[in-house]
Amino acid sequence: MILDAARAAASQLFSPEFRSVFLKTLGLTLLALVALWLGLESLLEWLAWPWLQTLLPGLPSWAGWLGGIIAGIVLAVGMALLIAPVTAIVAGLFLDDVAEVVERTDYPDDPPGRAVPALHSLVLAIKFFGVVVLGNIVALLLLLVPGINIAAFFIVNGYLLGREFFEFAAMRFRPEAEAKALRRKYAGIVFLAGLVIALFLAVPLLNLLTPLFAAAMMVHLHKAVSAREPI
Repeated sequence: MILDAARAAASQLFSPEFRSVFLKTLGLTLLALVALWLGLESLLEWLAWPWLQTLLPGLPSWAGWLGGIIAGIVLAVGMALLIAPVTAIVAGLFLDDVAEVVERTDYPDDPPGRAVPALHSLVLAIKFFGVVVLGNIVALLLLLVPGINIAAFFIVNGYLLGREFFEFAAMRFRPEAEAKALRRKYAGIVFLAGLVIALFLAVPLLNLLTPLFAAAMMVHLHKAVSAREPI
């Protein structure tokens, strides 16, 4: 069930039907990252350099040039860490578009799901952003603990991602309370599916597509679970 859902979602990521959602997500993500870069650069120039001149008066002229290089490196590292969370919150706004494509192309004879209200979509996007940030902070903190750091990354992200995306897919067809109850009933399957999403998240560059892959995969998984459960 889980592998079938993952294969189906992966095969659709670069399909023509997904192209519009992918381009919208990529374009808005790039704009957000450029704005973040300019904002962080301005913040460093406004705060860091005057503070350094106050702390170390009489700095030579070449120190500004060196400080610019160091600031560039700091910005590059910061942006590398922010790519996945920024993509998460942008892509979170288009999850219904992903679900509609999957339902229309793979389940044309089934009744279509209902789009999650715009405000709820924004809440889901923010929650997914928080999930990604929290999961990666936990993973970074546990890097110093040998033997459990990698396992912690997958367990934390697997649980949180599985829960959020399954409930999203289920709420297109069920009331929120029923969607949560269904997720709890199939908690083991949802967690294993979340581990697959966490594995996807761990691959550089590919992780930019994590929200799209996760939404598509959970639509397939919910369809498989729904075959066992009345709606």
